[in-house]
Amino acid sequence: MKIYISILILFCATSSIAQDSDLRKIDSIVNSKITENDPALFVGIVKDGKIIYQKTRGLISLQHQVKATEKSVSNIASTAKQFTALMILQLSIEEKLSLEDDIRKYLPTFYPKVKEAIKIRHLLNHTSGVRDFYDLMSIQQNPWWRREGLDNNDALELLEKQQDLAFKPGSRYLYSNSGYTILTKIIAVASGEDFHDYSKNFFENLGMKNTQFLKDYMYVIPNIALPYSDWGDGIWQQYPMITNLYGDGFLFTSLEDQLIFEKAVQNANHNNNRLLIESQKPIKNSEIQTYGFGLELEDRLNRKSVHHSGRTGSYHSQIVRYPDDKLSVFVMSNNSRLWSGAIADEITNVLLLTKELKNNYNKKIKETENLNITDAIVGQYRSPGAYLIRIESKEGKLFWRNGNNNPRELVQENKNIYKMKSNPSLKVGFFKNELNLFYESGKIAVYEKIPYEKPTLADLESYEGEYYSTELEMSFTIDLKPDNTLKISLEKWDEPVDLAVLNRNELLVYDYILKIKRDQFSRVVEILLTTNRVLNNKFVKKTKLKFQPKIETENGSINVTTIGSKNGNSSQILLTKNYTNGNEIWSQQFGGKSYDKANSIIATKDGYLIIGSTSSFGNGNYDMFVIKTDKKGKKIWQNTYGGFYNEYGYSAEKTDTGFLLKGTKQNCTSNSDIFNRKCTTNVWVVAIDKKGKEISNTVLEEIE
Repeated sequence: MKIYISILILFCATSSIAQDSDLRKIDSIVNSKITENDPALFVGIVKDGKIIYQKTRGLISLQHQVKATEKSVSNIASTAKQFTALMILQLSIEEKLSLEDDIRKYLPTFYPKVKEAIKIRHLLNHTSGVRDFYDLMSIQQNPWWRREGLDNNDALELLEKQQDLAFKPGSRYLYSNSGYTILTKIIAVASGEDFHDYSKNFFENLGMKNTQFLKDYMYVIPNIALPYSDWGDGIWQQYPMITNLYGDGFLFTSLEDQLIFEKAVQNANHNNNRLLIESQKPIKNSEIQTYGFGLELEDRLNRKSVHHSGRTGSYHSQIVRYPDDKLSVFVMSNNSRLWSGAIADEITNVLLLTKELKNNYNKKIKETENLNITDAIVGQYRSPGAYLIRIESKEGKLFWRNGNNNPRELVQENKNIYKMKSNPSLKVGFFKNELNLFYESGKIAVYEKIPYEKPTLADLESYEGEYYSTELEMSFTIDLKPDNTLKISLEKWDEPVDLAVLNRNELLVYDYILKIKRDQFSRVVEILLTTNRVLNNKFVKKTKLKFQPKIETENGSINVTTIGSKNGNSSQILLTKNYTNGNEIWSQQFGGKSYDKANSIIATKDGYLIIGSTSSFGNGNYDMFVIKTDKKGKKIWQNTYGGFYNEYGYSAEKTDTGFLLKGTKQNCTSNSDIFNRKCTTNVWVVAIDKKGKEISNTVLEEIE
């Protein structure tokens, strides 16, 4: 027995010495990051339900040389999301709301046109499709940090103007701060209390008496750590924080309070604390398992972990929990030179043995080794998240490029497998018509290759015009210059900027991807703007909405247009051939005694096909009108298509047997009662042979 006790004492002593050694290493890490006269760093560690380390270093006020303490409060930014989520979970447990509730139960004026349910749980784990209001404000060229007094009501007002979502709720993950701003409103409605009053009581019940969400940036917060940045010039400046946002971040808390909370989380099972137990798990019924109640649930340092980071201005923080090891590491700072996440990982590596990640690449990676690729791998690819990336070749090297980001070099490993030079564990495998991104964990992402469609001059001209967003109350203009380059002018930009053409349907400026949307007649009618955490912001074309009235030739162009009569009671179709400088070579006119209009023209092997409408010929008020000419513009044949009401021709395309005409067809409930009849207009497609004889016609969807 004495021998057993002696061994136990020796083991405890050895364990204590090992722990003390680790803590000295951690102390050395913290001391190495800043001096005593720099903006502060706060570090705390909880192991097996107990605080084993806490340290503050540096100053919370450079002006007054105030040292940081465990009671000093700093802004933990997005690490605060777990507490907003915790309040929602508490209200759910109390049955004051359900995570399956549609958010419009609490905000009935939001997204009236969205048919799908936008559930509270969708907001919690960023699968709602609600766009990030910070990025929306950046698109408006009026970012949040410039807006003095900006608060949650301002953010909600902007979100209320949004008519649609970035994607169908639950269909994908895209981090959005907006969800947590909306959750603060839901908390207020469901609890029947002001959010700040509710959250104050909530934190007090957790024992976190020095923790509070920002209410007014002008209010005095005792023991606050002021934010400092040096912007690379070595001169400390206080970062201006002039907004009143809360819920998605902007939580001021102390190291002391955070360690109280971390102890409660680690002891939750022992204390049977349902709220804290459930908060560390994935959300029930969720389509994703990698993000839960304001917390990321993916492995960190190759270990099972629950974690989140935050950064706003000069403030930043990181919480990492390793449940299997009963270890929590919390770091926060008011010093922009540091990064809490890197410090937390460095500390963890002292306390835990680093687990080697097994090479567990998806077995599909082997299928590429002997694959005979016939198509070139250089080109454009669409990611699972609908982002466009380019594989480029330069000076014999291959590069991966996302938007306007710096190219990332790819290094060949074998015939069709490449690795990222900056991250060798990330492999890129090329298949026919796709590339696969392989991760060591076994995860695979499939990128579809997109055939490159080179824009014609007609395409470039079709992009021109002014585009307006009712949701953002702003516009931009695209202009085509004489050298056939595109320029984009956006409100509040000093001057127009070059607009790069990725392909016929996507343009790029800075980190804005502009996706071209066309109507049933191939006209450019909208542009969807995507950047960062917002997808597919709709800008509707307001000017130069036209069909294709011009064909480029080797030495000029062929143009078709409508010309009116001198007295204005008729119009005719004018076809001209022009030199490059615009001077006319020859012209031809077509039409009758009434109104004849041209909308577009296409080239054929032996001439041209003009598509428009006529009231001079045909069966009704207006009929679809098609004229076939030779290369000199001489009419070969003309024909009309339609019935009693109005039919208009807008565009055409060649087929093996002739042509497919696109236009609109009107139908009414009465031929005579013009005051009470109801009329509808539908897309109308007419198939004709090469001599203009109608083969078939089809009525498609109704248009507004």
